[in-house]
Amino acid sequence: MLGLGVPPTAVAASYVRLQGVGHVRVHQHRPVKGRVKTISVKREGSRWYVVLSCDDVPAEPLPATGAVAGVDLGVASLVTTSDGERLANPRHLAATADRLAAAQRDLACRKRGSKRRRKAVARVAALHAKVRRQRLDGAHKAALTLVRDYDVIVHEELRIANMTRSASGTMEAPGRNVAQKSGLNRSILDAGWGVFLTVLAHKAESAGRELIAVNPADTSRTCARCGHCVKENRVTQAEFACRACGHAAHADVNAAVNILRAGLALRQAAGAAWREAAPFRERRSHRFMLLHTAGICSCLRDI
Repeated sequence: MLGLGVPPTAVAASYVRLQGVGHVRVHQHRPVKGRVKTISVKREGSRWYVVLSCDDVPAEPLPATGAVAGVDLGVASLVTTSDGERLANPRHLAATADRLAAAQRDLACRKRGSKRRRKAVARVAALHAKVRRQRLDGAHKAALTLVRDYDVIVHEELRIANMTRSASGTMEAPGRNVAQKSGLNRSILDAGWGVFLTVLAHKAESAGRELIAVNPADTSRTCARCGHCVKENRVTQAEFACRACGHAAHADVNAAVNILRAGLALRQAAGAAWREAAPFRERRSHRFMLLHTAGICSCLRDI
């Protein structure tokens, strides 16, 4: 993204004015809200985009639903909620894999510096850009579904970079199950968890929803009914069966219930801490009021 370093300008009709360039016609896909602060220009393949950064954007709170949900992010389903709802994972990169592989093979055959190679590079870049746009569109739609349905949304605080780290190891300590881990990494990155969580945070803030992130440790192996936690509870990727109480459920739904419970516990603890600090806040407020009153009296005496 290229910052132009010029004063922000307003978008009127279908044109934007850039200093040193003049008026440029744009396809404005939605109205501009708030006060435009900066204008940036970026290029994706053969397309150019004008990106506006705005301040004082009015919030658009949604009506309260009274519902809360924990959400478990996955590969089989992008989102599974604690009440059993599931949002599909479109797998955009996998759907484009054949076309992308063909374009990359064609690119490998082209001579460096040639016109055909430049065209082949553009085709590969266009396919990658399309996947990014599809992934972002899917993230917006999934996040909108959640913020419309729930007042409080709890999710795992995932460290995606660590989760998708290569398992190849080194010459001295070679990794295990490298091919399987590589395939899982591709699936996780294709799902776009990071993009989804970023979009969800923005939509939740705009809609007046509460978003809580919790530690993901043991959420997938703990029984949501009795709390028994062992690795063997997770029978398969989709099946959960508690070794202690016999509770059986879809593994992702069980994890989402644990995530919700952890989030509500954090929320309750934060509320209790706020209530305990209330007397201290009142003392500070009372002291400030006394000092303020004393200052007013001093001013009156001076008059």
